[in-house]
Amino acid sequence: MLVKYRIPKTIIWVVKLFLIFVILFTIYRLATYFVLRQWFRTYDINLVDLVPAFLMGLRYDIRWISILLLPIVLISMERKWSPFHSPFNKKVWTWYLAIGTFLVFFFFAAGFVNIDYNIEPLDAGAMNFAEDPSISFKMIVESYPLFWIISGLIAAVLFFRWMYRRNHWQVVTKTDGKGIPYRRKFFIVAAIILLVFIWGNFWGMPLTRKDSFRFKNKYMSYLAINPMQNFFSTLKERKPNFSKEKAKAVFPLMSQWMQWPVSDTSFSYKRVINNTDSVGSNMPNIVLVQLESFSMYKSSMSGNPLSTTPYLKSLSDSGIFFDRCFTPHFSTARALFAILTGIPDAQLFKFSTRIPEALDQHTIVNDFKGYEKFYFLGGSPSFNNFEGILKNINGLQMHTEGSFSEQPINVWGISDKDLYLEANKVFKKQTKPFFAYIQTAGNHHPYDKSIAPVDTDFVKIDKEKAVLKNYGFRNEAEFNAFRYSDYCIQKFMEAAKKESYFTNTIFVFVGDHGVAGNATEMYPEVWTQQSLTNEHVPLLFYAPTLLKAEKREEVVSQIDILPTIAGLAHISYTNTTLGRDLLDTNKRNDFAFITSTTGTIGMVTDSFYFVRNINFPDEQLFTMRNDIKVTPEQSDSIKKALSAFTSAYFETAKYLIMNNKKGK
Repeated sequence: MLVKYRIPKTIIWVVKLFLIFVILFTIYRLATYFVLRQWFRTYDINLVDLVPAFLMGLRYDIRWISILLLPIVLISMERKWSPFHSPFNKKVWTWYLAIGTFLVFFFFAAGFVNIDYNIEPLDAGAMNFAEDPSISFKMIVESYPLFWIISGLIAAVLFFRWMYRRNHWQVVTKTDGKGIPYRRKFFIVAAIILLVFIWGNFWGMPLTRKDSFRFKNKYMSYLAINPMQNFFSTLKERKPNFSKEKAKAVFPLMSQWMQWPVSDTSFSYKRVINNTDSVGSNMPNIVLVQLESFSMYKSSMSGNPLSTTPYLKSLSDSGIFFDRCFTPHFSTARALFAILTGIPDAQLFKFSTRIPEALDQHTIVNDFKGYEKFYFLGGSPSFNNFEGILKNINGLQMHTEGSFSEQPINVWGISDKDLYLEANKVFKKQTKPFFAYIQTAGNHHPYDKSIAPVDTDFVKIDKEKAVLKNYGFRNEAEFNAFRYSDYCIQKFMEAAKKESYFTNTIFVFVGDHGVAGNATEMYPEVWTQQSLTNEHVPLLFYAPTLLKAEKREEVVSQIDILPTIAGLAHISYTNTTLGRDLLDTNKRNDFAFITSTTGTIGMVTDSFYFVRNINFPDEQLFTMRNDIKVTPEQSDSIKKALSAFTSAYFETAKYLIMNNKKGK
């Protein structure tokens, strides 16, 4: 048909290439649909309902296809550079397309890995791991069949280069001898059409990443966004973003919610907390354990019938256990930052541990005067620059990769059991009180390599895949790795109970973050639909000789841990950020601020979850329990109050990340 209208060969070829790429991108989107459906299947949405998301995705896809093809049209306006001018030009342009196809497939593969790893679309946050190329590469090699993936990519690229050459030959065959003139006006029209496609709209403002978030649920937004669009659009948002003026303006509202002195007009977050009593006859030791990827809904404490963490549940029944603890964000580095500083890591696409200006931080740990301080990690503290934020702890003694007698079992270092037992060896030698931070890494990809082969007394359990998915697990490897975390805790505590330090020690266990998945068997639907499973973790304070067992059901945050520990130990301290003593009898207003790289900020309370999309004007209010009923008027009032507080908290957190200096 194009030949009939005497369209130049180059334009005919570009049209054929355009259709090939549309098919490729559509296949990727359909594959993404089936992957996402596994984790968002509580949405009662069929394919017809998803048509708007597919159409939005097609617009993104056409943009990136047009970006790839536009150089061919523009450069071929000069006839001597046309792919049909000479065999050399043909070779150059087919290799250009092959390289372009490789990059497209690379982003497709990275998008799939990110969805499999984080159950979120690929964005510039992936650069946090690219900054640790060696460790990240080892993790990928141990977790995925990288050789076959790369081989498949190369084979696919070579196949498509052959296809591009064949299409080139077909165009030549159909047009030779037709006397089709080389008219530049067709190239101008084609370039204009491609530029309109790149703009993304026929009128008005250009299509942006934010448009994909106009949908009311994450499933459709994740399905719509193109991995290249999401990645390159968020690259510019990796720089620190804060405003002192905005933080100062919302300070009175923050003071009201946080119960800071209302009369304080000095715009100071500094509060001196005086504690004079003692929990026991001596200053208690503190052992704070940050548990890798420890989702509350996957644990026995949630009522999950798979009995994954029976030992930790027994400890929880004997300690002060908070079953509604939320982390401010998803990721291990963000958890370390939040716990040590008392600030949510509200920088969306770059870990604050990776921002040099954010590394100078005040931490309550330094108020534990007279304490020896230890940090334990089975692998390298250079990963995500953990060591950068840890340097704020005065006199910290590091026990990390290279300082253990045991051999690493995977990229993350020695097993969690060995890490715990190494820590126990250090603890039992201490003659002074100590504050120890143990950061586990075992419950992580590669799951099938996270269990030490020497631990033959740990018995793996086989479960049907459907049963595992129904209760939040992807496969048996992840299920057994989670169970192994509980096994390691048990071995640690059994060893600790034999030592003299145990009776005067407060053990704190908290998940660094959760993992998105199906929690509908344990919690209301909002947990799964709004991915609260990413942030919901257990929080336990355990000291049977010092603390009375208590189950707490109010909503709390990971940033509250250090003030609460200081309160339990009756340590006087200076608080310069947002954490609160959870056991302070004067505390009011239960809440936890959370955010995600998809551009949402939210506030969880005992009764509601408010969420606002900062990419698109959309606010939603969900009930946290099925028995809560509110009228439209009540809903509007609650939403208005939580909207103001959530925005104030966000601005305050961004400001404090850059202004909570150690020496202030």
